[in-house]
Amino acid sequence: MDVTVATIFDAPRPLVAAVAGDPDQAMRWYSNIRSVRWEADPCVEEGARVDFVARFLGRELAYTYEIVDLVPDERLVMRTDDGPFPMETTYTWWDEDEAEGRARTGMSVRNAGRPKAMTTLASGAVTLGMKRAMRRDLERLRLVLREEQDAAGGRS
Repeated sequence: MDVTVATIFDAPRPLVAAVAGDPDQAMRWYSNIRSVRWEADPCVEEGARVDFVARFLGRELAYTYEIVDLVPDERLVMRTDDGPFPMETTYTWWDEDEAEGRARTGMSVRNAGRPKAMTTLASGAVTLGMKRAMRRDLERLRLVLREEQDAAGGRS
């Protein structure tokens, strides 16, 4: 399974990366995330480990992501090998052309991995479910970014 979704936000890249790339913000925009707990001091850096509990396709999943690659405001890669869903998640951010004098940012989310003991038929259903959930989550992120900008006194 390898699923990528992308969108463009009417927000500056540092804001998008700060919100989307901070595991502590995950419950604000990921509908399936139920809890987030850092294994050490909460710091987004390579080697940091974060425990997540999520609900997906009617099941509760507990897993630990490790940050394996970080280029601030450009790319964040997290990987888990435990649980029923060995997975790698990559966030990528880039500048888009301004619109009406406002900064715009492109973002993609890629989830790649293969649930243990998954058949080809089940893989298709999981892939479709994951793509739908990822698109919904990016729309939730859009709302969170608007809230952030409104709290900062307007659109950036």
